[in-house]
Amino acid sequence: TDLSVFRALSQFLVFVYCSLLWRGLKFILRKVTGRCELQRICYNNKHGARRSLKIGTTPNISDSRNNKTLLRSALSVDSDRVEKTIDDIMALKKINPDTNPQLGVSLGASLLQIVGYRALLMQVEKLRREAYDCENQEHEEMLLKLWKELRPDTPLSGRISKQWCEIGFQGSDPKTDFRGMGLLGLHNLLYFAEHDKATALQMLSDSLQPKHNDLPQVHCGVGQTVFNAG
Repeated sequence: TDLSVFRALSQFLVFVYCSLLWRGLKFILRKVTGRCELQRICYNNKHGARRSLKIGTTPNISDSRNNKTLLRSALSVDSDRVEKTIDDIMALKKINPDTNPQLGVSLGASLLQIVGYRALLMQVEKLRREAYDCENQEHEEMLLKLWKELRPDTPLSGRISKQWCEIGFQGSDPKTDFRGMGLLGLHNLLYFAEHDKATALQMLSDSLQPKHNDLPQVHCGVGQTVFNAG
């Protein structure tokens, strides 16, 4: 319809206008400050997530195709190649490292943070996809360790036991509770029990009270893992 064509044309014109305006603004800023986008980000923001996030978006706002390609590859480079990548970026943008020594340091710190974060996401996803295997001795040892952390004074009668319900599993075989989150759920539960034992034991005690019996600890813990991973 005519209205649809008009809307599409309007959106296109707005996009073109904003793109030209942004490029013009960047050009003016470059001329006035003598710094490119990366330099302004690194010099005007302290080290941390805010600066790294801005650097992570630079490939989307870069004008040059070569810049976009190099910056995108920099965000997924191996940590041992970060220094070489920084040299390539500075050469491409014609930035003298001798007169801008802090840029390499700041950019390197942010790239390492971005690369480390992406590696962590991959590791977490790998754990989430790995199913609990009762034939795997390491998996079984982690599960039994969870019991000992939460029930240190109560011996477990057997691998298959209704006792598992005491710490919040839904049945006598706890492996069924890890179907949604795989080993990630078990890792999170065990980490919590080991590194904040007092809180974990208090939460377990609270969950066993009649008014909280619909909030079993392990079940809620796996649910929280689902929420965080989502």
